[in-house]
Amino acid sequence: MLAAWDHTRRAALAAISAFALIGAAAAQSTIPPTIPSWADPALLKAAQAEGSVTVYSSVNEQEGLPLWQLFEKATGIKVNYVRSSDNGLLSRILLEGRAGQKSWDVVMTTAVSKLPDALLQPFELKEAAGLRPEAISKTKRWYAVYSNYNSPAINTRSLKIADMPTSYEALAKRTDLAGKVAFEPTDSQWVYAMFQMYGEARARTIIGDLMTNLKPVPVDGHLALARAVGLGEYQMAINNFTNLTINVGMSGNPTDYWVMAPVALFYGQFGISAQAPHPKAAQLAAHFAISREGQTQIASQGRIPVRRDVPTNPPGVIDRLEKGKVIPVVFTPEDERKWQQITKQLLNVR
Repeated sequence: MLAAWDHTRRAALAAISAFALIGAAAAQSTIPPTIPSWADPALLKAAQAEGSVTVYSSVNEQEGLPLWQLFEKATGIKVNYVRSSDNGLLSRILLEGRAGQKSWDVVMTTAVSKLPDALLQPFELKEAAGLRPEAISKTKRWYAVYSNYNSPAINTRSLKIADMPTSYEALAKRTDLAGKVAFEPTDSQWVYAMFQMYGEARARTIIGDLMTNLKPVPVDGHLALARAVGLGEYQMAINNFTNLTINVGMSGNPTDYWVMAPVALFYGQFGISAQAPHPKAAQLAAHFAISREGQTQIASQGRIPVRRDVPTNPPGVIDRLEKGKVIPVVFTPEDERKWQQITKQLLNVR
């Protein structure tokens, strides 16, 4: 009897211990995740109380969704991701602004600087301390989150970089490429950089010769242009966003870029709505986008980070590009209208 009782008692104690362990594990699972290094605890708590944030972005879903999934995982805040082109987002934001709609929290495109100041709220980002001066708006209404360097690109099955010219003047003489070349007809940043490097008269002549001699085909959209060159539909792009060439190459397509001055540099920018329905979550999202974690994820997809302590993918991209004459470009809305008109005229865009 005593042996049976001792056995029963030991079994009961084991069961109690097992339940205790299960309870401890359950309690452990309810403990909030570690506060990210980029998140101020008070801001994180206030943002979590808001529960969600709406992101308007021109970054394609292949790159944008993994970035914001990291934010969701780190904070528990739901991200509503709305993707469109730069022009599509500008039009939408302006229409919603006139209607007084509070429909978005943050915007991440290359066109944030073209929005009226009244639609954006100023904010401070301590993570942005090491950025180039032109990567932060003077009114602190936007901050750069990725760099867009411009460069020509080729299909490496059709052409070799070693055989390509080292200046646009020399490229304009390559009549053997006529009809095999493409361009994006809204490349006003490139046209601006050409004017800054060569002066207006010489730049007009060079661009005119490129159009006349190479007979390039316009392709609507920089990503579409990068893909068209990667697929071999065209042997070369006169100019495109370097990160898109890298991205298409990382997908297994035979494409690469080379450096030819001028190298226009402008930025993907991050802004917060002046009427943000989730203002604390918007500020937290801004800190994340410029953090080492956020920048590392941005770089993993071939985009070029703005933080110098985050390596590019592949390594050495910035060093390679900055061997050319880099010309930073930041357009106001007035600048954009002016240079789009000049671009349309020079690139024969109807």
